[in-house]
Amino acid sequence: MEAETPHVVFFPSPSMGHLKPFLRLAAMLESRNCSVTLISTQPTVCAEESASFSSFFSSHPNIKRLEFQILTEKGPDSKSENAFITQFKAINRSVHLLPPLLASLPQPVSVIFSDFVVAASLAQITASHGIPNFIVSTTSARCYSMVAYLPVLLSDTPAKFKNGFDEIQIPGLAPLPKSIIPPSWLDDYDSPSNHLVTDYLIPNAQSLPKVGGVLLNSFNWFEPETIPALLDRRVLSNLPPLYPIGPLEPHELEQNHGLPWLDDQTAESVLYVNFGTRTAMSEDQTRELAKGLESSGFPFLWVLGPNSVDEDEKEVLKELLGESFLERTKNKGMVIKRWVNQAAILAHRSIGGFFNQADWDSVTEAAREGVPMLVWPLYGDHKMNAEVVENAGLGIWVKDWGWGGERLVRGEEAERRVRELMGDENLRVKAKKVREKAKEAFGVGGSSENALIRVMKMLKLRDCI
Repeated sequence: MEAETPHVVFFPSPSMGHLKPFLRLAAMLESRNCSVTLISTQPTVCAEESASFSSFFSSHPNIKRLEFQILTEKGPDSKSENAFITQFKAINRSVHLLPPLLASLPQPVSVIFSDFVVAASLAQITASHGIPNFIVSTTSARCYSMVAYLPVLLSDTPAKFKNGFDEIQIPGLAPLPKSIIPPSWLDDYDSPSNHLVTDYLIPNAQSLPKVGGVLLNSFNWFEPETIPALLDRRVLSNLPPLYPIGPLEPHELEQNHGLPWLDDQTAESVLYVNFGTRTAMSEDQTRELAKGLESSGFPFLWVLGPNSVDEDEKEVLKELLGESFLERTKNKGMVIKRWVNQAAILAHRSIGGFFNQADWDSVTEAAREGVPMLVWPLYGDHKMNAEVVENAGLGIWVKDWGWGGERLVRGEEAERRVRELMGDENLRVKAKKVREKAKEAFGVGGSSENALIRVMKMLKLRDCI
């Protein structure tokens, strides 16, 4: 009797940074003959997320869509807190509704690949139904190790985490300076409506030993200290097995940049600037950055995320940046305010540098293509990711700039750093070495390819190998 095709269910969380790794892995497993179901949470947080789901399902008709209507809550806190935090809360509050939905699927579930933010709430359900559950990590091994170790750090008193140290010592790793910890984590105890650490990071970290493993969008060479320490259980002895399977390959919808302007530029001449959509820069900082880009003299593609500006694109850009700036730079630069296929842009021959906040998706995409980075962390895991960028030789981290928004970085400073990024041939050579190591990792017989095969064998998803 022929074995039934393995059935993998993906349960991503909101925000494009969390969603993209799931879509890529889903497309990868579909191409390896797995039966794939993707849970799409409704309502979505942003238009980009909704559009990504729609286009992905249209181009992958064999991947089943399972809509999950979550229990939203309308209260005073939901209006003031971050929209993604509100959505995380709603998803965790609604996880108990999943079993009937999963039971309605025409094929038994072989495994659920879910986000870290639902680890605690999903653990009991998967255990009671006998379904293996793996975490798809959306951050670096450096940040993952920090989050996993948080319960130990906070085992004395929460106040000590905020005021009682200058650096964090995690077993098997170099000390982590306090300045690298996100302010929102340290301020957690002073903001009763936003207990990110105590309400989400700690419970989910404590649930990690209950999952079958963690799939990491990174590769051994890229994080040579942290990944071995995690693999050898030096960080914590009870952590689940780690499978570094990155950098994940963009699916086919991400392979068209849709910007003919790029095709007219010379090789490695363009600076690509994109600080994401979740946090908009102040108008003053945006204008200073515009001065720096113009003065640098390099062609630039600057993406102002949809959340950065609103309404009519041309009119708002004129108001924000000034009509004279747009006129002066029309032959040298391109400024847009919409979602772009970043992976395709970074793969384009004209891109010579990437100015970004060091979100992990962007870091792994730049590593995959060997594009040198200038990173300015804004929030969350960005400084921990920036440390990886710096240590791997992928780019420049200007520590004096602090967190985005802490100080106004003048145009002259931005210009100097852009010139450093675009003019440093040694940095370009180092970035290309990162690309070669990434190719080795996800190529046949590479460390990431072998890690994925180990996961498939362990889960008896042999038809997906």
